[in-house]
Parts: sequence; C-alpha cells; structure tokens
Amino acid sequence: MTGNENAKIGGVLLAAGGSSRLTTPKQLVRFEGETLLRRAALAIAASVCDPVVAVLGAEKEHAEIEIDGTRVRPRFNHEWQTGMSSSIKLGLTELLSMEPGLDAVLIALCDQPFVTAHTLDRLTARFRESQIQIVAAEYGDVVGVPAIFAKEMFGRLLALEGDKGARDLIRDPDASIETIKIKEAALDIDTFDDLDRLRTLETKS
Repeated sequence: MTGNENAKIGGVLLAAGGSSRLTTPKQLVRFEGETLLRRAALAIAASVCDPVVAVLGAEKEHAEIEIDGTRVRPRFNHEWQTGMSSSIKLGLTELLSMEPGLDAVLIALCDQPFVTAHTLDRLTARFRESQIQIVAAEYGDVVGVPAIFAKEMFGRLLALEGDKGARDLIRDPDASIETIKIKEAALDIDTFDDLDRLRTLETKS
C-alpha cells in the first residue's frame, strides 16, 4: 500500500478507568515529579497527532487539572464504568467531530509511564509509510497499545462493546497489521506489584 507522509492522525488518551485492581487512582500516581496522567498527556501532546483528546471518567476534576496547559482536550465519559469500549468510542467520535478527514487514530493509555512522544511518533511514522490497517506496539509476548488504527477500522472501533478494548481488534487474524518493538510500553500500572516496580525504578534513577 502506498504511503502518505501527510496522513492526518488524531490521538486518544484513555484515562477514564477506576483503577479497581490498584485501589488508588492510577491517573494520579506520581512518578519523577509528575502524575502518570500528566506524563501521558505531555507525551501525546508533543507527538505529531492532531487533534488529541483525553477521555476522563473517574477522578474527573483532578484529572482535568493534570492535563491543563497542554493541547490535549478533555472529554468526560459519563459511561466510563461500563468499560473501555465506551471511552474509545467517545474519543474517536470527538476526534471526528473536530477533524472529519482523519486518516487514522492513535490510541494510548495513561498508565505506561515510559511511553514518550518519540515512542508515539515511531508508530505514526510507520503508519504514514505503510498505510496499513493497524500499527501496534510489541513488547515481550504482547502486541497491543499504543497502536494506530486506519480509518478503515473506525467502524469496528465504534462497534466495540463492554470492557473490550482495542486489543481485540489487534488480535483479529483477518486484520492487516504491523508491529514495532517498543519495550518501554511493557510496564503499565495495574496492580500494587506494578506500582512497586515503578517505585523501585524511580529509586534507581
């Protein structure tokens, strides 16, 4: 497939979850002087993605403060407790209302503290070269987000239900997908063990 160096790629930062396994809001966990949410917002804001939105839910008021001053636009998901699919659909719908001509959407999480703008731009660059349906991060035995979905996949993203995230589409054997090894995406903060690992890394840095 022919590349398109001018492909328009919007960004959705998923930050609505209630952190049920962590029992403390992961969005507000601090690492190296910043909350995980602010680190993620600064990363996606510094990427080539445009426009960019953060979908908020739990801890809405505090979360809005954390993305203040960035170009990331907050959007509140009133149905955040129904699962990740509602946040993906809201984020993509909002992007398309701002930029109907989007060629692709990048989906990122707020709890991968080592994912940077450079990380995200590696994905966008590969998409612009290939124009393939999905470009996803590969780390360890996992293929997942951050990931980019071409506009041909928008309908399927908007059809997600319940707690199904974008990874279900990435695992579809019929999807056209490329992966990029991104080891910095391997640590996401879901449990106390993850948080302990993060604290240990912070102490060593």
